[in-house]
Amino acid sequence: MRENSPIISEAHRHSVETRIATRVLLGALLIGGLGALFYARHDLTLSHYDARAHLLVARRILDSLTPGWRQIGAVWLPLPHLVAMLPVQWDWAYRTGYPIVVISIAILAAGLAGLSAYLYKLTGSRWAAAIAPALILLNPNVLYLQSTPMTEALLIGFMLLALLSVHAWTVDATPARTHRAGLLLAALMWTRYEGWCVAIGLILIATWSRLRARASLPWGLAGYACAAVTLFMLLSWTSTGHWFVSSGFFVPDNPALHRPLVAFAQVVRALTDLGSPAVLIIAAVGLGLIVWQLLQGQWSPAPLPLALVAAAALPWFAFFSGHPLRVRYMVPLIPATAVLSAIAIARIGGRWQPLGAMLLVGLACIERPPLDLTAPMVQEAQWETPFRLKREEVTRQFLPIYDDTPILASMGSLGHYMQESSHAGLALKNFLHEGNGDLWQAALQFPRRHVRWILMEERAEGGDMLAALSRSRPDFLQGFSRTAEGGGLVLYRRDDR
Repeated sequence: MRENSPIISEAHRHSVETRIATRVLLGALLIGGLGALFYARHDLTLSHYDARAHLLVARRILDSLTPGWRQIGAVWLPLPHLVAMLPVQWDWAYRTGYPIVVISIAILAAGLAGLSAYLYKLTGSRWAAAIAPALILLNPNVLYLQSTPMTEALLIGFMLLALLSVHAWTVDATPARTHRAGLLLAALMWTRYEGWCVAIGLILIATWSRLRARASLPWGLAGYACAAVTLFMLLSWTSTGHWFVSSGFFVPDNPALHRPLVAFAQVVRALTDLGSPAVLIIAAVGLGLIVWQLLQGQWSPAPLPLALVAAAALPWFAFFSGHPLRVRYMVPLIPATAVLSAIAIARIGGRWQPLGAMLLVGLACIERPPLDLTAPMVQEAQWETPFRLKREEVTRQFLPIYDDTPILASMGSLGHYMQESSHAGLALKNFLHEGNGDLWQAALQFPRRHVRWILMEERAEGGDMLAALSRSRPDFLQGFSRTAEGGGLVLYRRDDR
């Protein structure tokens, strides 16, 4: 019996870990589904313009003037659009986004279940394994984003699944574990660019952990990451002629432009607005505990959560480069604060641990109610709504005179409009855009020869590329008349008389 006690103990731990992860999975699916219904009833599922644009990019792969793999594009990372590619061919799914929301809920729930398993392995605390998923999902900004076709929930889900798998690889780098962790890192890096920062952090910390333990060091994880970046760059080159598209997205008007400390302050301030002050304080304690452990020379898989903090690198660099402040870019940091808080709670001994865990979750829900329509992310998602309503008036004026011929429009700035106009009957095949290659280039050179209609955005970010062409080339709109406008959208019609 004594000889079998370690085996029995390990089996018991695995059973507890499985039960906790299963309960977290089911709870996340339930809460996520209820949250999605709540925001759908308030007509907020597609309120963010990027939510509509993501649906459009997924749809255009198979539905376009020139369908094909080049329509995947190279500005946004491809995995979310590949996942949504088939569902959005169903018109109802494309117009509502609901099936993509289901995918978002499922992947985030799987990630939260994986996080609970990881924290139980790391701390042996059931409370730590439970509160971190709760702090993430009950945050109103995360709950809102997982209720939309946006990509942040997918990022968080893959981030947390990668954390669990890389931890397992660090303990025992078998070929199966290497393959599993590598695929999850690749998925993470193909979802959002913050995933590149987190994946690099996970690989570096895990590799250094194995070096410290003088364990064998297969280089498989780095190979998967390099393959993911290489394949994306090849896709970018074949789609756009550039290895990496890094400009043209914004007007650099942020006060943090070339001011690193101001950019850092913006990241901290936005994260504070998104999260609970109580959680941020306890997270700082958890961060201090990990740093203290490292200073004491106790290197183990425990530092892996530090890789989640690396998600801050991308928004910091964006603001430093002049990108307008968007609180959404700090949402991927919420898992880091939750995990670090759980590590701090796990250090509380005895009966005080459940009290501390419940108190922290309670304070977080009081400070940031889960279904808060005034949460920063929910508010940011609606800033464009007045312009969308004005664009609908342009569509109403356009439809009676439209003749089903191609409409020249930049998908880079009007992708959200192309999706929303599908409710009025306009199809993607009606638009001539950047993804149409030579047809697009020819229309830019001599628009009057190729199209009867031009739609351009003249307000946001100083106007789109067609608006810029109209300013730099006096002949660009020669033979066209301004027909309708609203919400920054302007319609031009060719004069055929």
